Amino acid sequence: MAVAEVGACGRQLLLRPRIILFGDSITEFSFQENGWGASLAHRLARKCDVLNRGLSGYNSRWAKIVLPRIINKDSSAENTVAVTVFFGSNDSALKELNPKQHVPLDEYADNLKSMIQYLKSVNIAEDKIILVTPPPLHETAWEKECIAKGEKLNRLNSTTGKYAKACVQIARDCGTEVVDLWTLMQENNQDFCCYLSDGLHLSGEGNNFLANQLWSLLERRTSELPLLLPYWRDVDHLHPEASLLESSRE
Repeated sequence: MAVAEVGACGRQLLLRPRIILFGDSITEFSFQENGWGASLAHRLARKCDVLNRGLSGYNSRWAKIVLPRIINKDSSAENTVAVTVFFGSNDSALKELNPKQHVPLDEYADNLKSMIQYLKSVNIAEDKIILVTPPPLHETAWEKECIAKGEKLNRLNSTTGKYAKACVQIARDCGTEVVDLWTLMQENNQDFCCYLSDGLHLSGEGNNFLANQLWSLLERRTSELPLLLPYWRDVDHLHPEASLLESSRE
């Protein structure tokens, strides 16, 4: 799937297949140590670029506006293996306590649908789009974060759950994949606190959990991608150009 493009020096540039991670702070922080984005990038090294396009604090209303500045037909959409769309933690903030980030539930659903429709318009098909619901909110831990900032608890897990349910429904309606973090992390009434670092953002265990959930969807999409450039033992050390330049024409 790698595309060769002729550079200024006349050599062919290797344009690697790519996965784009689009979301809020949980995506932006995903390249921190032990982050879920970093984990995916590590698993796909030499096969596929994993691009972090997370925007801390953003909601789906703002995401819908900026998406065309991040992905368009001129940015090699045809070379995109997958796009994750991961919003809802900020949208579900309580309007009376956090009106800047809050987005009404119906609008949130419409925004997700609009982003899917846009991605399809730039030749990224439904089967390449993966929605991710917000994770559950641990109210006690998050309230401590709010109080430390001189604020009141501005989110509720039950409210976040409504946004997660809407995200799952949009995925079903639009034919995309979905990772329902809100439900998965609470299966069998398990204590999900271990998945969160502050009640809202993912802990190391939470990052690992999400990486594994996404990998189960991405592995089959990437399993047949070739290794970009030959393994070093396969390079003809007497005539390296024959190995290294010929591979760029594949």
